[in-house]
Amino acid sequence: MLKFLKPKSAQESLPKNEIDPTYKKLRFQVFIGIFIGYASYYLVRKNFSLIMPNLIEEGYSKAELGWVLSAISIAYGLSKFLMGNVSDRSNSRVFLTLGLVLSALTMIFMGFIPLFTSSVTIMFVVLFINGWFQGMGWPACGRTMVHWYSIKERGTKMSIWNVAHNVGGGLIGPLAILGLAIFNDWHSALYFPALVALAIALLVYFLMRDTPQSCGLPPIEQWRNDYPENYDPKTYQNELSGKDIFFKYVFKNRFLWYIAFANAFVYLIRYGVLDWAPTYLKEVRHFDLSESGWAYFLYEYAGIPGTLLAGWISDKVFGGRRAPASVLYMVLVTLAIVFYWKSESLWIINISLIAVGFLIYGPVMLIGVHALDLVPKKAAGTAAGLTGLFGYMGGALFANIAMGYIVEHFSWDAGFKVLIAASVISIFLLTLTWRNKQHSNYEKIHP
Repeated sequence: MLKFLKPKSAQESLPKNEIDPTYKKLRFQVFIGIFIGYASYYLVRKNFSLIMPNLIEEGYSKAELGWVLSAISIAYGLSKFLMGNVSDRSNSRVFLTLGLVLSALTMIFMGFIPLFTSSVTIMFVVLFINGWFQGMGWPACGRTMVHWYSIKERGTKMSIWNVAHNVGGGLIGPLAILGLAIFNDWHSALYFPALVALAIALLVYFLMRDTPQSCGLPPIEQWRNDYPENYDPKTYQNELSGKDIFFKYVFKNRFLWYIAFANAFVYLIRYGVLDWAPTYLKEVRHFDLSESGWAYFLYEYAGIPGTLLAGWISDKVFGGRRAPASVLYMVLVTLAIVFYWKSESLWIINISLIAVGFLIYGPVMLIGVHALDLVPKKAAGTAAGLTGLFGYMGGALFANIAMGYIVEHFSWDAGFKVLIAASVISIFLLTLTWRNKQHSNYEKIHP
């Protein structure tokens, strides 16, 4: 481990009368740090999609650019898992900021240096590198969350934090338009949002802290008197080796594997509906560009209240259990897909598509929270990385590649049957963890 990445050591405890106000202040400050930090990661993730029309005008085919675009998903899935393990053994303040800076610099170079958009191979390599740096964001935020928020409040707090990706994803368009107005250069869609992200990275570093103990505060479980079952301070607070994280707490945890496989099918639905909605609505439902564009927008932003509600339900209704809330959402997703597919009413089609958007982001978020609950705090990034690996390498890639093949060579009906089958399988896998609540299960698996 590089010295500058190592976690900050515990500091001498603050006086008792300073602990409560300091804890409250730093929790809010750190939360703002990971919120704007993760939102800024999205300012340098989807840029390439915005310049694809310009690259097509320069002679690149849609197939070539689609292959280039897949580099981000491949690299992100791998990095979220492998860099998640590094994140578990790193200072979150440094790790989160470093990933954002490196990702922003990659997009700046791609925008300013003509060589980086001169061939399909070079663009693939550059986007793969960017995707790798992107994988540093979620694990660092996950490590921060488990150290500053206890299990019984984590679902609600993480649902609020998860909105950051909607905020960041929504801002990339206006920033690209502003960059074009300032520089009159379509490459500015790459480098202008990246310059903004680079500036925000400095603010993120200022706001972030590593762990409460590194600030002279007690562990979050002690401060909130919210101890998980079979709480073991040694397991919970001590740093773990990379080998122990992988082989003791992740690979042997069957519940983690259940939700990882479930995540692949959830992501298949997420991107299978989202990425193909404009094409389906135009070809089958005869929507014009304006109608399908608004439907696409509402699908994405309906996920914000849906995610917030899912986190609240998992905490307040199911007492910190994530599986029941996820299953409830996926059952409703299945019904919404059926209405979206079979209805002849344009109103119901739109409402069904928005309903899928409202519902699908709940399980996406909850599976990530569930992964954090299933392992010690020091293995949080790796656990969440495993679910992300399955989500992107399985679900997202399948949605982009296989769904297109199925629809083209069979029919849209066949594509919808795949989506419904994926939903049913995800429900089954999630029910295998129905009674599973907190990390006490890994104590039972690994006595």
